[in-house]
Amino acid sequence: MAEKMADSTTAGGSEPTGAAFYPLHRPGEQIDPSPSFPAIEEDVLAYWKADGTFQASIDNRGEPCDEFVFYDGPPFANGLPHYGHLLTGYVKDAVGRYQTQRGKRVERRFGWDTHGLPAELEAQRLLGIDDVTEITRPGGIGIEKFNEECRTSVLRYTKEWEDYVTRQARWVDFDNDYKTLDPDYMESVLWAFKQLWDKGLAYQGYRVLPYCWHDRTPLSNHELKMDDDVYQDRQDNTVTVGLRLEEPLRQGAERPELVLIWTTTPWTLPSNLAIAVGPDVEYVTVHVDEDLDSPVAGQDVVMAQ
Repeated sequence: MAEKMADSTTAGGSEPTGAAFYPLHRPGEQIDPSPSFPAIEEDVLAYWKADGTFQASIDNRGEPCDEFVFYDGPPFANGLPHYGHLLTGYVKDAVGRYQTQRGKRVERRFGWDTHGLPAELEAQRLLGIDDVTEITRPGGIGIEKFNEECRTSVLRYTKEWEDYVTRQARWVDFDNDYKTLDPDYMESVLWAFKQLWDKGLAYQGYRVLPYCWHDRTPLSNHELKMDDDVYQDRQDNTVTVGLRLEEPLRQGAERPELVLIWTTTPWTLPSNLAIAVGPDVEYVTVHVDEDLDSPVAGQDVVMAQ
């Protein structure tokens, strides 16, 4: 933004008045010796709005021009903003302003994240649902009604977000925002992923994630921190588990052996897909006596020697 400044000298031209540093959109006003900084900020925001300063910084980049596309990680709008959003918002705003000052066209459309566990949990709370089976079971509310509640709840606080972001002097476009629930947005994500796949930049692998048995879904780091009681440290017993092989190791065996594994994280067992064995470790097959008081009595078990 470029503002016209007043003459920096008095009428006689002998003494500087400092008026060169005072913008002319406050004509006839004197400098307040005890200014209210919040009032000054609100005055600047009002001037930007009336002047259309943000939009002018986009429109004055004629076509063709060097465009800087900046879609930051969008927030959920089913909750109110907090200090964390304020801090990162300033950083994001600095990026757009810096690229604008370098002569690039930066539109900065604001976005809303409408997918994920926070949206579903809020919809469950509003519908009085304690378990996800109340959605899909016979006589349940059904997917259609649940999705409609999700769509409504995720945009409940958009006005509060707009006031908050605007008050922190961040330049973003709320009128042409995007929402991750829009089909054209989801299709664009799939298109982008397809480009990565075609170029060999995507691969399929495995990743260990926390799992919530109540909500029946893996959890991200963010979702672990949504509430204080979501993730808790606790002391668990180690367990030894027998996993049945698909085929017997020994010829003539009546049934496949049990491989005994030991783990300090028993809660990960439901997601186990394989058994890790050591190439330098010797393993033996042992028949457990039927008369022993053991869960594996009468079984042929495989264990490290």
